Amino acid sequence: MPVTDTKPFEEMLLRMLRTVAPGTVLREGLDSIISARTGALIVVGDSPEVMALVDGGFRLDYELAPARLYELSKMDGAIVLSQDARRILIANALLVPGPTIPSGETGTRQKTADRVARQTGELVIAISQKRNVITLYKGGIRYVIPDISVTLARANQALQTLEKYRSVRDQAMATLTALEFENAVTLADVAAAVLRTEMVRRVAREIERYIYELGSEGRLVRMQLAELMANVEDEGESLVEDYIARLGPGAVDAVRRELDTSPRDEIFDPGAIARILGYPGGTSALESPVSPRGYRVLSRVVRLPRSAADNLTARFRNLQGILGASTDELDQVDGIGAARAHAIEDGLRRLRERALSERPWGSLR
Repeated sequence: MPVTDTKPFEEMLLRMLRTVAPGTVLREGLDSIISARTGALIVVGDSPEVMALVDGGFRLDYELAPARLYELSKMDGAIVLSQDARRILIANALLVPGPTIPSGETGTRQKTADRVARQTGELVIAISQKRNVITLYKGGIRYVIPDISVTLARANQALQTLEKYRSVRDQAMATLTALEFENAVTLADVAAAVLRTEMVRRVAREIERYIYELGSEGRLVRMQLAELMANVEDEGESLVEDYIARLGPGAVDAVRRELDTSPRDEIFDPGAIARILGYPGGTSALESPVSPRGYRVLSRVVRLPRSAADNLTARFRNLQGILGASTDELDQVDGIGAARAHAIEDGLRRLRERALSERPWGSLR
């Protein structure tokens, strides 16, 4: 499988895994082929590009059933399924992709699958009769599906890693909160918090891939992932909203996309994270003081409508301005009111006391 950090690649791979996940009719048929050690070449998609490569075979247009797929795989030719993988359209077909299309595969069935996938962009499944493994091809992607027991072991190991990363990330956020109340945050502190959050998100995406591979067998893994990722995405978005250099329509989404697609070594560079947030790079810039707008802290104090939080940050500019505002000044902000102003003031005071008393020992960096 090619090594890449791009989100489009991950999304395409997840769609591929969803198509053949345990619990689907297609996967049941593939497992039957694996058990019988007959091998198979299956194309999921009947686009004009695919049909142009089909030579011979016979037309069926039957509903996909595991037994039918298994019986048809006994023949040497390829099987063509509909785009939604619900119907068997053609069986015992010869596929004739361009012979000049590069392929690193050595087996005849795998080489054909690779070339058809590259030429058509459709999902092609090859089951090796000798090795008895399922290999997925789509475009330039090649992915070998491991045994479920192997995937489950990897998922459990990744969950343990995620639990450790989540603990470190929570400590980083607690330290950042204390620094925010002390008005002592630097750009380096922000970059460190963003890094911890991004590390958690990347491990979570890896576990999501395992969940798709496990299909119906991945229910417990899915539940554990949901528990470990509670509030991480929302707080990560608030973190970016607080510290992005220029906050405007689509700016936060753009930063999150760039973080998602940045190479791993770049994410570990505080200067690179600072540049993604819109600040100049360089060691001296990282030591520059910055002040949060207050979205993340406000979300932890009291449930505010987004419009009210926007009005607060627009009126007082940053968290320090909100902290220094009196109850009457908070009350005058649109969408706040007297009761909510008291709740914000009391909540901020309690959170400040707790953050400073429970601040983890050490530095974010």
